Amino acid sequence: MKNLSRLLLAPTLATVLLLACTATNAAHRGGGSAYDGTWSVAIYALRGDCTSVRAAVRIVSGRVYSEDQNYQSSGAVGANGVIRVTVAGAGRSASGSGRLTNNSGAGRWSSSTGECSGSWSASRRAG
Repeated sequence: MKNLSRLLLAPTLATVLLLACTATNAAHRGGGSAYDGTWSVAIYALRGDCTSVRAAVRIVSGRVYSEDQNYQSSGAVGANGVIRVTVAGAGRSASGSGRLTNNSGAGRWSSSTGECSGSWSASRRAG
């Protein structure tokens, strides 16, 4: 069970970070964020027994939302592109932070227990 949780931690964080980004109609209506939309996120596990993964995420009005029911996420992107996300699922949790620009982003993540950590990079998907 512990190994299964480790395998799910990085993909869960990746999905959350990715769901946070691409220009959507909400941004064009004036109620959104410059970072709204769909992003492709690569999550790299650099320490611990966790796997690296690639996922997609969505940001709506600067808020990060989960689309996968296997985990819950919360977070936000500031007007300056700073993003902070917390993800929980399968009895595990992790947090990530970094910065988004117009079409890309990068940052770091770590599990709540500190046993796994790494980096992430993101690129905006054409919408």
